[in-house]
Amino acid sequence: MFHYIQLLRPLQWLKNMFVFAPIFFSNNLLKPEFFWPTLVVFASFCLVSSSIYCFNDLRDVEADRLHPKKCHRPIASGKVSVKGGYAMMILSMLGALALIPLAQSPNTPYLFMVVVGYWLMNLAYCIRLKQIAILDVSIIAVGFVMRVLAGGLITDIWISHWLVMMTFLVTLFLAFTKRNDDYRIYEQTGTKPRVSITGYNKTFINEATAIIASVTLVCYIMYTMSPEVIQRMGTRYVYLTSAWALLGLLRYLQNMIVYGLSGSPTKSLVKDHFIQFCILGWIASFFVIIYL
Repeated sequence: MFHYIQLLRPLQWLKNMFVFAPIFFSNNLLKPEFFWPTLVVFASFCLVSSSIYCFNDLRDVEADRLHPKKCHRPIASGKVSVKGGYAMMILSMLGALALIPLAQSPNTPYLFMVVVGYWLMNLAYCIRLKQIAILDVSIIAVGFVMRVLAGGLITDIWISHWLVMMTFLVTLFLAFTKRNDDYRIYEQTGTKPRVSITGYNKTFINEATAIIASVTLVCYIMYTMSPEVIQRMGTRYVYLTSAWALLGLLRYLQNMIVYGLSGSPTKSLVKDHFIQFCILGWIASFFVIIYL
């Protein structure tokens, strides 16, 4: 049973916290009528993303067996059979769809479309699109934007262009840092962790992440100082949270360039105390500025 749970990659479910962004930034996080429907969508995205992880491991089983880290995955290591992998993939997707009506939202049909669209997009990513450099990281970022849109749909909260841009830029930044880890493995072993890695090199990855980090920070500062945000949140002090965003981006760049620890954004979130401090400081600042 443990290996089947491991196949679902529950640690990666943290990525689905993006569905809470609409209610967080709209001052509705503490309202049950907004929180509980969003929690349902969170659970649905956890299952649909697990379905994709199962399919990805089934598709890449031979390549994973040659990878220094991925060889320990349940299917690649033989601890879960191919039939078991397909069964978990189908059950996870059916579970994701079954949860959606529990949110009891008038936008449920549109949410079905977003979830199914996310699933189909990622199937195409696993089959072919992840082999194309730049397009591979862009699809990852689009997937996070879809999470945010789902959170807005289920609560009927309008998603601003600022939130869409910030989500895309931050997750594109994280995807590029992940490619840095893949390229380092390619340099050290000569084995391609993924086909698209030949479209990257260390200089390109470093410069791309630096550019995206800069654009992300400028976009965030513009967001915090925009008249519409000041009016909607009822305060002009949101810009103070920019310090936490800057520190977090710098730390992640340090992990990637200096320490070579950019392999998994989720593990960095769980294990890096500096990044945890920045995130908690950012959330606490927002709560003090917006909710108190």
